[in-house]
Amino acid sequence: MKVVTVQQMRDIEKQAAEMGVSWEILMENAGLAVAREVESWVGSVAGRPILVLVGPGNNGGDGLVAARHLHDWGADVHLFLLKPRPESDRNFQLVRQRDMHIMVAGEPGSMADLEGLVPSLDIAIDALFGTGRARPLEGDAQYVLARLREAKAKNSALQIVALDLPSGLDADTGAVDSACLPADLTVTLGYPKHGLYLFPGAATLGKLVVAGIGIPPRLAEDVVTETVTPEGVRPLLPQRPPDANKGTFGRVMVAGGSVNYIGAVYLACTAAIRVGTGLVTLATARSLQPVMASKLTEVTYAPLPEAEPGIVAADAAETLRSQLADYSVLLLGCGLGRTPSATQFVQSTLFSTPDLPALVIDADGLNILATIPQWWERLAPDAVLTPHPGEMSRLTGLSVQEIQSNRMQVAAEAAARWHKTVILKGAYTLVAAPDGRVRVNPSANPGLASAGTGDVLAGAIAGLAAQGLSPFDAAVAGVFLHGQAGEVVRRQIGDAGMIASDLLDVLPVIIKRIKEGGSGLESVGS
Repeated sequence: MKVVTVQQMRDIEKQAAEMGVSWEILMENAGLAVAREVESWVGSVAGRPILVLVGPGNNGGDGLVAARHLHDWGADVHLFLLKPRPESDRNFQLVRQRDMHIMVAGEPGSMADLEGLVPSLDIAIDALFGTGRARPLEGDAQYVLARLREAKAKNSALQIVALDLPSGLDADTGAVDSACLPADLTVTLGYPKHGLYLFPGAATLGKLVVAGIGIPPRLAEDVVTETVTPEGVRPLLPQRPPDANKGTFGRVMVAGGSVNYIGAVYLACTAAIRVGTGLVTLATARSLQPVMASKLTEVTYAPLPEAEPGIVAADAAETLRSQLADYSVLLLGCGLGRTPSATQFVQSTLFSTPDLPALVIDADGLNILATIPQWWERLAPDAVLTPHPGEMSRLTGLSVQEIQSNRMQVAAEAAARWHKTVILKGAYTLVAAPDGRVRVNPSANPGLASAGTGDVLAGAIAGLAAQGLSPFDAAVAGVFLHGQAGEVVRRQIGDAGMIASDLLDVLPVIIKRIKEGGSGLESVGS
């Protein structure tokens, strides 16, 4: 599913109109789609009191169409117009013909009628402002939204439905006006907009549904930002031929771990195995190997020289280098620490090793990179980098706030500048390719905000890359599988107390379900 900016959406709609899909057709399709989603959301609308807030532009026009269909299906529909609609407005004529209760801001008695109506509502549809609203909400719009906010606080059963997006949400940046009314259901039209996957706006949507409105798909072919879907991931998943052996599915070398962060490499190694890698080897400080061997039965080991117990030595790169020729992927950094010897180990491994395998660099590998001027000019181009916002801040020199307020652009520009695949982790994790493609993982799960989940992700990506996926495809598939595993665990136990190891056994289940044509969530209900 393409994800568009406001300007891209306008251009697409303009092109559709030039092809004969008129604004009137798009508006009719949009309003009908919203009405159908409302009925699907609440069940039968017959007899239910519904208020539609109608703005002055096309968003309000879509609201009028939705109101007409809901009325025709038996709902008790009331309209509140922020401004009078012109008599030539066909959709306004059609609702007037149906004798709906119409209130117009500024006309005598309208505000009093609205105040009397609001406590009895079952549903309110916000069709005030769409993607074109740039000014702060004020006046009658602010007042009406405040009344509905108060009503929702008193009656949680009142369902707020946003048409395209909640009024006051910036569709490009995710910024939110203080008067914005959070929705229970947002029905966005045509394509989702960038701001729907950026906070704080993403927190105002409730359930997000994307409704088609009849735009020819080819008009969005040039849009490079998309959400990740099961349909998109399914063809990426490696096949498992019946005559396979462990060499068929690649080899991953995981180099990391330290005395304070032993668990990180356990999680990474196990995740690589769980996504189907044929062989995983752990290269870690020599004194940690017996500890890990008691926990990781299925991996092999490459013990590394130590600077001190549990801390890898600077010259350990030579030991690692002697074995890398047999591996498809090197995952570097999980739990490694940032001691001087670990820093030298990373530098020597990355910049003094001929014919490095494909790289996935995570955690302290990234933190060490950030200390090296122009590191990207010396690093192999097929690397996958997996920073969270703090690590991205160190790599780019931007503040975390700057990164989080402009995640898509920051990720895309970093990938292009560094010529690397960049994963910017967090709610709605992003995957950016050097050629400009950006993929948005369509999940925001607070249960994944705990130590070790990033190690699981890094291991899954490395394991997929070892099975032949390109760096970008491995990153996209790994991020999606990781996110779906988190959703399964959340449905099973909730998002408080979820731990990273909960994801490990779920990963192969997700792969199986997606290969069978599902989303990965069917095992626990959808």
